[in-house]
Amino acid sequence: MTYALICLPFLAVAAVLAVLAARTLPPRQRRRRWIATGLAAALLLVLTGVFDSVMIAAGLFDYAEGTRLGPTVGLAPIEDFAYPIAAVLLVPAVWTLARGRGGRRANGAD
Repeated sequence: MTYALICLPFLAVAAVLAVLAARTLPPRQRRRRWIATGLAAALLLVLTGVFDSVMIAAGLFDYAEGTRLGPTVGLAPIEDFAYPIAAVLLVPAVWTLARGRGGRRANGAD
C-alpha cells in the first residue's frame, strides 16, 4: 500500500465537509472563507515542505521504497502535503458545522 492511498480517504472527507460547510454560509462569507483557506493552505504547504525536508535530512524519519509516488518537494514526498491540506479544509468546516447546529439549538429551531 502506498502513502497516497492512505491519504486519499482523509482528503476526500475533508473536501466534502468543506464544501458542505461553505454552502451553509452566505455568499460573501463563503468567498472570504475560500480566500482564507487558500492563504492558510499556501502557508501550511510552504511550512510542510521546509520542515519535512529538515526532519528527513536530519534522519528523524524515512520512507520505505515503493510506498511513495516519487515526486518530492525538497526532500518531502508529495504525499506529506495531503495532511496539511486536509487539516486546512477540515478544521474550519467542523467549526462552521458545529457552530451552526449550536446556534439553531440556542434559538429553539432544532
